[in-house]
Amino acid sequence: MDIQEQERQRRAREVAASVVGGGSVRPEDVAIELLGGMTNRNYLVKVAGETYVVRIPGEGTEEYLDRKADGQAAQITSDLGVNAHLVHYDTAKGVQITKFIENGKTMSAELFQDPDAVRRAALSFRKLHTSGAKFHNRFDEKVIAQEYLDMLRSKGARFPDGYERVQSEADAIREVLTSTCGELAPCHNDPAPENLVDTGERVHILDWEFGGNNDPFWDLADLSVETGFTEEQDRILLEAYLGRPPKESEYGRMVLHKSLVFLLWTLWGVIQETNKNPRPAYHFASFWDYAMDRFTRCQQIMNADNFRGLVEVVRTGG
Repeated sequence: MDIQEQERQRRAREVAASVVGGGSVRPEDVAIELLGGMTNRNYLVKVAGETYVVRIPGEGTEEYLDRKADGQAAQITSDLGVNAHLVHYDTAKGVQITKFIENGKTMSAELFQDPDAVRRAALSFRKLHTSGAKFHNRFDEKVIAQEYLDMLRSKGARFPDGYERVQSEADAIREVLTSTCGELAPCHNDPAPENLVDTGERVHILDWEFGGNNDPFWDLADLSVETGFTEEQDRILLEAYLGRPPKESEYGRMVLHKSLVFLLWTLWGVIQETNKNPRPAYHFASFWDYAMDRFTRCQQIMNADNFRGLVEVVRTGG
């Protein structure tokens, strides 16, 4: 275990002993187990016979995350029953404690092969999106992409070849999505499968760092992107979410958002590479490889034979 990891575990033990143990438990008596995380570190801790998860923010995350907004989103979704139960949130440091979800399975592409799991996820997102709640922040991927670009340029970061051209091409897609968007809803905006826990009765959505008001179809598209859904899974997700078979314009809306999801997370991957995040995402050897994968898949969607037709059907509402 390196020095940084020792320090993170020390912090996790201390906050658990202080907040959950009320100061009557010594940090060294807190049982701790690393759960993982791509940027943050999550720890399973046991205090006085109860089990919790402590999140210690990753290095550099304060450069692109609003911790006050994260805390507000975590509390709202905890109250809705969509998130795990929130016990503690430190807006100054981003340290968070939630109750451990008993009998839950962290989701994966393999577990989402079960169509019922896809449907349970859809219902959790529908509950969030139709709750009437409003988050503090607006999640606007174009604005966020520009902020990421400015940050990376200030650090002299490298970009995938052709990034600026593809980003420019995305403006036409954004125009169609914006002009046909309904009311914005509270969205997670980063529903990678490891942020979802399924108990078999419902899916809990965790880690609200990117929470903000957005087009609900972004969440559906992002879940599909990060989990590698097939078109069949996409349509199962949409039908469960909508309560009816989707219109072609609704399916097209999801596909258009997929292209923008891939494009934004390309930049996010470059940020992790630039910040020397030591834990690459998923199976990738580096965050640069992750970013290039996202960039390549963005272009595959945009260059597909049916893409222009989907843009038009979204524009006309067919």
